[in-house]
Amino acid sequence: MRIILDTNVFVSGVFFSGPPYQILEAWRIGELELIMSSDILDEYRRVATVLAAQFPPVDLHAILEFVEKEAVFFDAPALPERVCDDHDDDKFLACALASESKIIVSGDKHLLSVSGYRDIEVLKPKAFVDEYRA
Repeated sequence: MRIILDTNVFVSGVFFSGPPYQILEAWRIGELELIMSSDILDEYRRVATVLAAQFPPVDLHAILEFVEKEAVFFDAPALPERVCDDHDDDKFLACALASESKIIVSGDKHLLSVSGYRDIEVLKPKAFVDEYRA
């Protein structure tokens, strides 16, 4: 199953336990395919670097290297129209369209509010785990 993780889910999975961690673990052991674009990876790096200063035991460099090596990357051109209220979130929808992925996992209200856009389902981490990982 192909999924795209919003930055908040990825970062939560790296630094904390719970459903985001369970999703990352399922990807790490090969049960899921993590879909990525360079724009998404850039955002992961930017946000995670800020948090890494607060959580020094986490080897962020190794985690991001693993993502670069193991995630499936797609060229995701910008959407022709603005979809999310927070236009910066459109990159996740663009990646889903470019990769033909049908699931984005996110806790972001802007992405959650556009669930169903072009048949892309946006699920909160717990809902994804309950529905697809149970």
